[in-house]
Amino acid sequence: MLSYDRMNGVKLDQLDIKMLRILQRDASLSQRELAEQVNLSQNACWRRLNILREAGLILNQSLMLNRRLLGLGLVVFVMLKTRYHSADWLEKFRRHVSTIPEVVDFYRIGGEYDYFLKVVTNDMDSYDEVYQRLISSVELDSVTSYFAMEAIEEQRPLPL
Repeated sequence: MLSYDRMNGVKLDQLDIKMLRILQRDASLSQRELAEQVNLSQNACWRRLNILREAGLILNQSLMLNRRLLGLGLVVFVMLKTRYHSADWLEKFRRHVSTIPEVVDFYRIGGEYDYFLKVVTNDMDSYDEVYQRLISSVELDSVTSYFAMEAIEEQRPLPL
């Protein structure tokens, strides 16, 4: 069962890991279906799931949509550089980026660039609108965009 270790964080047993692997692939499973797949009673499965949620390991349950069928065929990886690194600037930048719904992932990174954004949008014209909104409120040194030609694998489960 779930335990805590100050040096290594949360420790999971093999049953917890199996449950999390299954749920990462299909969070729509009923508790009964999950319990059957891991050979537990429904009550034992429910207790373990609650412990995993309370520990913060399960953040939410989400649905993966087919972006192409929704007309969201363009994925752009945006690399940003800035000369500003103050807490105030970063907070302003975070607030600004959070208003752009097409930005689905947003990271502060180390290396040549300072920030990485994953943008999902309809087409090049709609990406240009995102770009214009992105640069409208904060000063950036450079914005480099890489356009995905093919999604080989997207939203893979975490390696447990």
